[in-house]
Amino acid sequence: MPEVTIFNEVNGAEIKTMDANRYATKKTIAQGMLDIALLTANASQLKYILHVGKQHQFYTLMLTLISLSIVLQILSGILSLSLSLFRDCRLDQPEFHQSANALNHVRTAFAFFTTMINVFISAFDSRLPSPTE
Repeated sequence: MPEVTIFNEVNGAEIKTMDANRYATKKTIAQGMLDIALLTANASQLKYILHVGKQHQFYTLMLTLISLSIVLQILSGILSLSLSLFRDCRLDQPEFHQSANALNHVRTAFAFFTTMINVFISAFDSRLPSPTE
């Protein structure tokens, strides 16, 4: 859908409306960059935990949560790729809409659980100053 230019009847000024495709593309790129940033942060946290080792107060919990977060992010990325390929190949056919919606819902659930896991990771991160300091 191309960008549409509308002229204001009162003062003759141009008003440009939003191009939905351009917005969706920018949104997808921004989401991808945030996903990469989160994966990078998790990799850094994993490196820190493995470096500190069992001396970390919550070693096992942090190792489990960070690993689970990375796995969910990878699975979410695979689902995103499959949805993209699905869209390019068969999504114009109505019989594939239901399975594409199911994949999208699963990917959304993975994103939600990844977010919740990272909230817990932040809560147990000992590199942050404690509230009493």
